[in-house]
Amino acid sequence: MKYTKLNFMMSVLGIVIYITDLIVDIWVSVRFFHEGQYVFGILTVSFMFFGTLVVQCFSYSWFKADLKKAGQESQHCFLLLHCLQGGVFTRYWFALKKGYHVAFKYSSKTDNFMEEQIDQHKEVIDRMTDLSMLRLFETYLEGCPQLVLQLYTLLEHGQANFTQYAAIMVSCCAISWSTVDYQVALRKSLPDKNLLNGFCPKLTYLFYKLFTLLSWMLSVVLLLFINVKIALFLLLFLWFLGILWAFKKQTQFCASISMEFLYRVVVGFILTFTFFNIKGQNTKYPMFCYYIVRILVTVGILIGFWVCPVSIFNSDYFIPISITIALSLVLGIIFLIVYYGTLHPNRNEETKPDEIDGIAAERDCRMKFFLME
Repeated sequence: MKYTKLNFMMSVLGIVIYITDLIVDIWVSVRFFHEGQYVFGILTVSFMFFGTLVVQCFSYSWFKADLKKAGQESQHCFLLLHCLQGGVFTRYWFALKKGYHVAFKYSSKTDNFMEEQIDQHKEVIDRMTDLSMLRLFETYLEGCPQLVLQLYTLLEHGQANFTQYAAIMVSCCAISWSTVDYQVALRKSLPDKNLLNGFCPKLTYLFYKLFTLLSWMLSVVLLLFINVKIALFLLLFLWFLGILWAFKKQTQFCASISMEFLYRVVVGFILTFTFFNIKGQNTKYPMFCYYIVRILVTVGILIGFWVCPVSIFNSDYFIPISITIALSLVLGIIFLIVYYGTLHPNRNEETKPDEIDGIAAERDCRMKFFLME
């Protein structure tokens, strides 16, 4: 597997989107405080802090594990960098520096150093895979709640300024990028997975995730207008069920018990927004049950909003939003069926046992224990 010049350019685009998302989030929070909307400002900062704290914890634990594997002592400078929220930027610096060397210099050499080149390419791919996993964490821990908050403020006031539109667009771009990049990195880093080649499968997978996410986020926003306590109870209940599912499947992503517990809590949070295969097993029936429940809850919220009109909500928005929720959910399910039925890379292979935890992978890669598609 080679790390190409195109891969390097995509990596650069990834950090540009990451930095832009961070800047817009800070901009939005400052604007909320400036306009006297302290609750929204505090929530924005809290989502940012929660997401980056979790990401820094995992990043530092992976740094320690990699240093230990290489027979080196843990360096305090890495701990300081992560405490200063610079862990992801540090990873990007090392990955892009090495990636540039591999993509633009190694590619011009002859095949006499083929084995060495493979090791260099593998090292860069593994580093980019780590970044992909961290971005996926950050997307669902911080990006999705931020998007729900922005949609809520937009519908509550009936109008939006440039900052809100920018925040919504950047959040959508960040979610889109991290979702597709994660799916590509997953299949590129695991030798027992077929590559996700072609534009059509990637676009179909992206639409499946985005449409189901949009439908669910708008449904949550409507429920927040009906009753904030009911909405929070529903989300916490779904989070709790997600955590129970992670414990039931006995995930084995982290070496330490404490980090594995944190990982399962994070997985539970991600499952409140979208479905992932958390153990690498055949999840046809769990996925079916997941989206049946999603459909029932969404329909229940729409009926509840129709029965209990909310005075602070502009009724002119209800019909367009209801149509958007229903249409997005239907399109998301259609793209899901199309992707797994005709475009999935492993669709023609026989169902295997637990590929992630049951069979030793050829590469020593963290991704083999991470969330699957």
